Amino acid sequence: MDYSKILNSRILSVKPSGIRRYFDLLNEMEDGISLGIGEPDFATPWHIRDAGIYSLEKGFTKYTPNAGISDLRKEIAAYLRRRFGLEYSPNGQIIVTVGGSEGIDVALRCMLEPGDEVLVPTPSFVCYAPLSFMACGKPVYIETRAEDGFRLTAKALREAITPKTKVLILPYPCNPTGAIMEKEDLEAVADVLRDTDIMVISDEIYCELTYSGTHCSIAGIPGMYDRTILVNGFSKSYSMTGWRMGYVCGPAPVIGAITKLHQFGIMSAPTTSQFAAIEALRNGDEDIEYMKQEYDGRRRYLLDGLRRLGLECFEGLGAFYLFPSIRSTGLSSEDFCMKFLMEEKVAVIPGTAFGPVGEGYVRISYAASMKNIEEVLLRLERFLARLR
Repeated sequence: MDYSKILNSRILSVKPSGIRRYFDLLNEMEDGISLGIGEPDFATPWHIRDAGIYSLEKGFTKYTPNAGISDLRKEIAAYLRRRFGLEYSPNGQIIVTVGGSEGIDVALRCMLEPGDEVLVPTPSFVCYAPLSFMACGKPVYIETRAEDGFRLTAKALREAITPKTKVLILPYPCNPTGAIMEKEDLEAVADVLRDTDIMVISDEIYCELTYSGTHCSIAGIPGMYDRTILVNGFSKSYSMTGWRMGYVCGPAPVIGAITKLHQFGIMSAPTTSQFAAIEALRNGDEDIEYMKQEYDGRRRYLLDGLRRLGLECFEGLGAFYLFPSIRSTGLSSEDFCMKFLMEEKVAVIPGTAFGPVGEGYVRISYAASMKNIEEVLLRLERFLARLR
């Protein structure tokens, strides 16, 4: 049977993630170290795990409402009000999803018609362009530059907009660069969008990992609330990656459409995870602060180490990644990462995994122990010495 005639041609044409192959190779090595994965190295805090366990002991194992447990939606609303001054109604403006990734997927599928353009600042996380394409949209890359702090500038945005532009992805704090958008940056973006019908999907999964000031959401910028779909979750802030907990907030008509798609495709997010998420929001502020301080110490140590070894590196002030330039080595991003992996048993990710503009860079995650970061810098020093 010729499955190429059966399977969707769009799905077949999408390349697999450029990240996983390095982990597969590393898993076969002894003494290998990964600074590639975008996952906190902390266990989910005990009181959150305990809340999930207790929900199982009490027999809370049934379906929940499609939009999520009412108490969880209320806690999400309270959290966004307390932390960022955003007002969303638990009834009609918030839906709980299977991670932030589902939230991005369903938001795109609910808005895109064939040929609609989705603006994707790049380098950025690997899912935005493929999900846009698989939803029959056309991803359009907007290159960001180190000299601009890898921020989306109003000028670059204005030049990318066409009559077919439907959605702007706003991925800040940014994976892989660690870039953030300050309030004035968001205001400049809002000025460009104000007289258009373009919607914004603001992926704020790293919002709590901002090391300079406080995260600002574009939903809070005047004129942007009604055109912003805010996507967030629990994976990064509370170290709950495996619980698969996310949420989407936005205008009621948009959330209504998303809920319709979610109820037919998913039904509801995992019940146990929802009870754990309630506990995280009610009593997890100290956990956020502890992990943030730990990451910040690792960030500064790794940044100093990379610069000491002669690698030019933009100072990312968000998420848990640095994005150093490796152009001085004369290697491509993929060659650098493969040689580093095979010779020193360290996995980092080529910048090209996050868009063509990532050539000449690699992504290094500091969501790892300080011991591993110290060892990686020693191995990197040996590796660079051989190259030179």
